Amino acid sequence: MIDNTNTPHHFLDLIKKSRQGKFKIYLGMSAGVGKTYRMLQEAQSLMKNGIDVKIGYVEVHDRVETRSLLPGLTVIPRQLSYYKGKAMEEMDLQAILNLRPEVVIIDELAHTNVVGCKNEKRWQDVIDILNSGINVISAVNIQHLESLHDIILKITGIDVAERIPDRILNLADEVVNIDLTADELINRIKEGKVYQREKIETALANFFRREHLLQLRELALKEVATQLERKIEDEVPTGQAFRHEIFLACISSNAVVAKTIIRKTSRLASYYHSHWFVLYVQTPLENTSRIALDRQRHLINNFKLATELGAELIRVNHKSIAKAILETAKLKGVTTICIGKPHLTFLQTIFATNIFKELLKKMTTQDIDLVILS
Repeated sequence: MIDNTNTPHHFLDLIKKSRQGKFKIYLGMSAGVGKTYRMLQEAQSLMKNGIDVKIGYVEVHDRVETRSLLPGLTVIPRQLSYYKGKAMEEMDLQAILNLRPEVVIIDELAHTNVVGCKNEKRWQDVIDILNSGINVISAVNIQHLESLHDIILKITGIDVAERIPDRILNLADEVVNIDLTADELINRIKEGKVYQREKIETALANFFRREHLLQLRELALKEVATQLERKIEDEVPTGQAFRHEIFLACISSNAVVAKTIIRKTSRLASYYHSHWFVLYVQTPLENTSRIALDRQRHLINNFKLATELGAELIRVNHKSIAKAILETAKLKGVTTICIGKPHLTFLQTIFATNIFKELLKKMTTQDIDLVILS
């Protein structure tokens, strides 16, 4: 028997992993639950235990309790950048890499850097720091998770612009939920511990409504539970054989539907800690000379989204979408196919029935599940 793990590449992967910094994320349902406060508490504790810990970037938002934890900690000066004639302060990535602390505290993981910085996003800075062997403690709110974008929009009515790919959360060695009840957070806001007095009424009337917070809290708790299940699955031997799930998200050039399928399949794959693919079948009706330019642009954006969320992209040319799905599923060992709810006319439904029956029949014989996403 050949041991595929006994290869130079496998050994190199082990070396790289050992050099990788450890990554801890504090996750919260929203601003004001105490993520930054807890990070600074931990920084103080580490410092007292002789660990070289430095503040790479922390935003205290003029909160007295949080600011009181800064004395004694070494804060790395921010980098001054200019954008459209305006001075902007950003985390100094190069300074962190040069100083090489054992642990660095980096707040606001979903932040978008000013134009001109090495990386577009702060989470990309964190990956560079982890790859250099420095340990990172960071924080993010649940609404910034890419796969939850549509759900957050539905709950709050707010289109969250700054988001992180789910795979960044999956990279973490530890995810800690900073939990408050909705009423506790609302009381903190009313007491002026989260926002300045003039902003309190607006905050409570919009994002921080009780019904919003209850749903956001549920999402945060579920996400941390999923991370814990994954850790148990990876590290605790069970002696039981599980079917290893592999998901295939099937998308079209319909921008909205495709984006929804990608995000929902990403959530499924994340829950099962599974590899997943995104398949686009280009039929003769959708070749580059026939498909509209705006649809081509949306398609490219959705390819990018799928890649950012950790999917492997597959693009094939085929006359039959159903047959292409089956062939790809068989080739990649897919266990679950995810498609959008079909929007068909009556005649299209009749003509497509035989193909759909064939798809279902072959999926049954190959032990493949079908998930229809709304």
